[in-house]
Amino acid sequence: MIIYAIWNNKGGTGKTSLAFQTVTRFAEKHPTKKVLMIDMCPQANMSEILLGGQEGSGSKNLLAEQGKTPRSSIGGYFDLRLKAPFSPPIFSAEDYVSHPRESNAGIPENIDLVCGDPLLELQAMAMNTLANADIPGTNAWLSVIDWLRELLDQLNYDNVFIDTNPSFSMYTQIALAASDRVMLPVMADDSSRRAIQNAFSLIYGLKLPSEVYSKYTFAKKMTDAGRGLPKIHLILKNRLTQYMGTASAFQAVLLGIDSDISQLLKSYPQHFNFKSVAEGVLDIRDFGTTGVVAFARGCPFSNMPTGKLTLSGRRVQVKPDYRDQALEAIDAVVDKLNQK
Repeated sequence: MIIYAIWNNKGGTGKTSLAFQTVTRFAEKHPTKKVLMIDMCPQANMSEILLGGQEGSGSKNLLAEQGKTPRSSIGGYFDLRLKAPFSPPIFSAEDYVSHPRESNAGIPENIDLVCGDPLLELQAMAMNTLANADIPGTNAWLSVIDWLRELLDQLNYDNVFIDTNPSFSMYTQIALAASDRVMLPVMADDSSRRAIQNAFSLIYGLKLPSEVYSKYTFAKKMTDAGRGLPKIHLILKNRLTQYMGTASAFQAVLLGIDSDISQLLKSYPQHFNFKSVAEGVLDIRDFGTTGVVAFARGCPFSNMPTGKLTLSGRRVQVKPDYRDQALEAIDAVVDKLNQK
């Protein structure tokens, strides 16, 4: 089982739409692999897309999953764990797994889903309290951080993808602690350059503003518990306009991002699954209208129709060459997923 987290503590990088297209395409190109998507975001946008999108009653289908007994979502599982936080109770992990193909015919049959849930925000407060409990003979923080691992221990999948919230809240830490690899989407702006540095501070405890913080970091707690940290597997420069060239005002920022990553690779190679910028950094074009329509229809690029389509009662046009270029960009990401 290879577990990927798609994460950036900065919002607005197109993380969920990129993750949706990447995971569905990965499943299409590897039909014999069992793939699980875990939606660890309280907005649950990934779940709505997989379950049909705006045009296919994705929100209604998500509510139906959350209305089951037990609640078929990550929030339903965490509800169970809040009652037994320090040792796993007897439960069936399958109770929390949904099958998107039953609601959305465009999704590959080999993808399953643990739905997202707005309960996560409420649960995070309880998780923090439990993780800081002083219980003799028990590492309370580690017990809570292992909740997702203990769910996955009961499940049999080849590849797991976790769509995370743009934060470093307790449920995001639980996702990262369960992961082997991180896909980090960024954009061509200075805030994304800062976000890369912030990501390394948050996950690996590097370049902290003061030594005061060092004993409280995620990395320190994981290392003290004998746990490994996930490695950066890909950095995706997302939503780049197709008109961007060497003369672009963004080019200096893009080169700055490459320079920052190159320095991090030299200083901390142990935190990467690649050895050079060319190997691990990909440019992803802005999907434009094609991406918006795919998101709303819960539709992978590979089986998305082109021409004039209906979206929220209005007619929009998806050009075949734009759709094909978007799919080509996603294929470049998918081709790097199973590399060591």
